[in-house]
Amino acid sequence: MANAILVVGEVAEGALVPISAELLGGARRLAEGSDQTVACVLLGSGVEGVAQEAIAFGADEAFVVDDPALTEYNSDVYLQAMLKVAEQLSPAMILFGQTNLGRDLAPRLAFRLETGVIMDCVEMTMEGGRLMATRPCYGGNARAVNAVRTDPQIATVRAKSQDPLERDDSRQGQVTKIDAGIDQAAVRVKVTERKGMTAEGVRLEDADVVVSAGRGLGGPENFDVIEELAGALGAAVGASRAVCDLGWRPVSDQVGLTGKVVSPTLYIAIAISGASQHMAGCSGSKNIVAINKDPDANIFKASRFGIVEDYAKVVKPLTEAVQREKGG
Repeated sequence: MANAILVVGEVAEGALVPISAELLGGARRLAEGSDQTVACVLLGSGVEGVAQEAIAFGADEAFVVDDPALTEYNSDVYLQAMLKVAEQLSPAMILFGQTNLGRDLAPRLAFRLETGVIMDCVEMTMEGGRLMATRPCYGGNARAVNAVRTDPQIATVRAKSQDPLERDDSRQGQVTKIDAGIDQAAVRVKVTERKGMTAEGVRLEDADVVVSAGRGLGGPENFDVIEELAGALGAAVGASRAVCDLGWRPVSDQVGLTGKVVSPTLYIAIAISGASQHMAGCSGSKNIVAINKDPDANIFKASRFGIVEDYAKVVKPLTEAVQREKGG
């Protein structure tokens, strides 16, 4: 499989997560016009049933590493499994999602395989058989095109940056099992506790529309109008780091360099100044709409549309207009 593009698929609640379908679509486009094949590897416990779903979304072949030791993510355990996969398949390229798993595992795998990794890619093309990956730099204020000179080429890809293929359950492909062969003596990391955040509505990472607000809102009680607008739009609610540091919103809502990176079709930034740390988390959005009373706010430089006004005079009428439009 020296000519294969290998997508590391992730599974949640018995199904392929959206970013894995996006990666398969991106891999198929990279393979167009060449003899490269697209494969998907699924690691976990009880994940064999998802293999056909990976094929339906574009994989030519699916590899399953199913082991009780992989039930929960542990970097030492998953690294062992991926090293075995890489040794057995020898792929030309390995693509991860820019997820918690991808951010942790991709660099560790690259180091062990003595190759390079390109993190947080938003565009991918092929040039002379090599991956040319575009990623944000300088806090999202510029973009750089990077390549890995050694094999396998490894990259993590931002969610929403690639379009998935239409699911085709009639697609056929081979499913192959790979033995994880985990050496527990080499596992140095132990997960003692895991806490899940319960969230209502659309997940921030998967949302097509995100409404975010900053410290300029004045207080946590004013997020009611933000949630009302998000509800009318079917959007997820985000927040700046300052808001989360103040305890107005949970850390899981934070968008930015040290928070979540989102790439929705529409990103509405309300009372957010647009510091580089925040822009690093939303610069991949297709359309940014800014509402801020400061005409010199940095957010306007990145916005497609901007409203210079106090949010209190804009958000409620905007919500009512959206509700009327949907109701009509």
